[in-house]
Amino acid sequence: MFDLVSFIPRAVAQSIPLLCGSTGETITEKCGNLNLGIPGVMYVGAISGVIGSFLYEQHAETMSAVPAILIPLSCCLLGSLLMGLLYCFLTVTLRANQNVTGLAMTTFGVGFGNFFGGSLIKLTDSEVPSIALSATSGFFRRSLPFAGSMGWVGSVFFSYGFLAYTAIVIALVASYVLNRTRTGLELRAVGESPATADAAGINITRYKYVTTCIGCMIAGLGGLYYVMDYASGVWSNDAFGDRGWLAIALVIFTIWRPNVSILASILFGGLYILYLYIPSGMNLSVKELYKMLPYIVTIIVLVISSMRNKRENQPPASLGLNYFREDR
Repeated sequence: MFDLVSFIPRAVAQSIPLLCGSTGETITEKCGNLNLGIPGVMYVGAISGVIGSFLYEQHAETMSAVPAILIPLSCCLLGSLLMGLLYCFLTVTLRANQNVTGLAMTTFGVGFGNFFGGSLIKLTDSEVPSIALSATSGFFRRSLPFAGSMGWVGSVFFSYGFLAYTAIVIALVASYVLNRTRTGLELRAVGESPATADAAGINITRYKYVTTCIGCMIAGLGGLYYVMDYASGVWSNDAFGDRGWLAIALVIFTIWRPNVSILASILFGGLYILYLYIPSGMNLSVKELYKMLPYIVTIIVLVISSMRNKRENQPPASLGLNYFREDR
């Protein structure tokens, strides 16, 4: 039988990297920047946290919860911030092509993560191509203390680490800021018509820099969550798969609404692991077909959203276009 109680927590755990990536990319795209480097940003955020955690575990005589969490978290945010600054410098200041820059950053981020991840694995003389940070992971994976005494309710709603709840709160706050505040209104104006926003006295460069960097830091948290929580502190090169690209697809799936991303990411997370719960016997080809479900759903949604040509379902008008003030 299909075990829903065990399926939902695994689907939620699978969804958090997607939620962080899609929330960060939604914020970025709202200002008109198309950052296809999100997969690379997630890699850099993850390996930066791993490096910080590795150095702390190597030099700490006794592990303490506060530094064990703050050190990798700070390293993750710093690495992701630097990726955001690099993207903004190339696309906003130097006005490089956003599509090419994003793809280049994805390639760079994956290579950066694999290089330093491989270096750490060699330092540990591990017999397997991975590094385990189980002590630090234990602090990230710690669930709410009362979850175990609440039965299936605790398992479904309260059995996650703090980064999972943080990701949901960030998505809700991002949705509120974008739709209910003056800052969000100005940000959307920059994404829709930077020339008009510039004429109204809005600092286009500042909005693009700040928004893109914040978006990258949020996406980087998704990479850190994957390693420290979902993967139990185990880093393996190329272990992320295509989660970064699915996060970008979620932005279109949710029509640029971070609050909708919460449920949509859980849906995609469930589709991602559904093949583990559907009986298929020894027929491996059927399991491979089940693995295609997230991508099939993405294609269907893209087709439907393209057919429903409503204004509110369209991306920001200046998405992917560099702003030249001289052309006003």
